Amino acid sequence: MIYLAMIEPFLFWGGLLVFLTSLGLYVKRTQDWHAVLRFWQPLISFTPLEFRINRVGLTLMLVAVALRFTVYFMA
Repeated sequence: MIYLAMIEPFLFWGGLLVFLTSLGLYVKRTQDWHAVLRFWQPLISFTPLEFRINRVGLTLMLVAVALRFTVYFMA
């Protein structure tokens, strides 16, 4: 159980870094900061690579949150 608690921050911050990387790739390609700043509006059209990177980052963060709940409720 201690190993899960040690892995969780790395998954979360790594996922956040991967997620921000996908947004950075989008901004570098389109120069459209407004779409990123208005994230609640569906303005971003990712390339397939940017989309996969984005989803990997979100998945890593969700796994980290699931691990946090697991460690909390199993302890």
